[in-house]
Amino acid sequence: MIKESMDDLVAFTVVATQQSFTRAAAQLGISQPALSAKITALEARLGMRLLTRSTRSVATTEAGERLFRSIGPHFDGIASGLAALSELRDKPAGSLRITSVEHASQTILLPALGSLLPDYPDITVEIINDYGLVDIVADRFDAGVRLGEQVAQDMIAVRIGPDFKQCVVGAPSYFKKYGKPSTPHNLTAHRCIGLRLPTSGGIWSWPFVKDGHELKVRPGAQLAFNTMTLQLDSALAGLGLGYLPEDVVKEHLAAGRLVRALADWSARMSGYHLYYPSRRQPTPAFSLLLGALGHLGRDARRK
Repeated sequence: MIKESMDDLVAFTVVATQQSFTRAAAQLGISQPALSAKITALEARLGMRLLTRSTRSVATTEAGERLFRSIGPHFDGIASGLAALSELRDKPAGSLRITSVEHASQTILLPALGSLLPDYPDITVEIINDYGLVDIVADRFDAGVRLGEQVAQDMIAVRIGPDFKQCVVGAPSYFKKYGKPSTPHNLTAHRCIGLRLPTSGGIWSWPFVKDGHELKVRPGAQLAFNTMTLQLDSALAGLGLGYLPEDVVKEHLAAGRLVRALADWSARMSGYHLYYPSRRQPTPAFSLLLGALGHLGRDARRK
């Protein structure tokens, strides 16, 4: 009975985390009917509904959320304890789950993992790109990557990248047709390409600074996306103005595919930080990643 309950509780925590029977079944390596039977059996033993199901989504009930928050940290502790045993192996093993944003994943995480993972084949990494502000404890992430000012104060934060500038850019064809904005306020009359923020549901306000004067402009976005790649592609296609990191557009600027506007108003962003809960004991696999990324942060501070 105890073994069955533990198996069913593990199944429940995976479904609650993934919010999907399909993804949870794939992660557990069982069929969806078998997973559904485990959840049904657990609900029957407890005498209450833990999950609400629809054709498109799965969510915890009030009882399910209370159970998930109660048992989740214990399973995290068990996973950390098992992962720590990899110190006794020839090479560390384990899985890492990280929430990040597209720019940081492409420019910082992937290069670091490219040098780390070939030497550690038993370490697996999952990166979820999300511009929302994620609760990494509740959503069972090992760590998150965000700009420095976005990291909560109760987290341990490690700088992993340098400050960078944002650029207003457009295709030559766009500027030929609509002209260039002379101040950020002119952007409200232009066709802009916005970034949708899932946490607030709104469009990201573009920050600008000049001679110590700071302002934010919420562009009238004819197009809006939740990925940087589509913003860039749309700007290259002449569909509007994008506001993108300087390193992302520099090759296109050099080749003449994009033209910069409002260069004297470009805002400097505070650089990316890796953050994780202070009470979570890092696993050997996480410590390796932390060491690789921390080295990047030290290089960034010297620049």
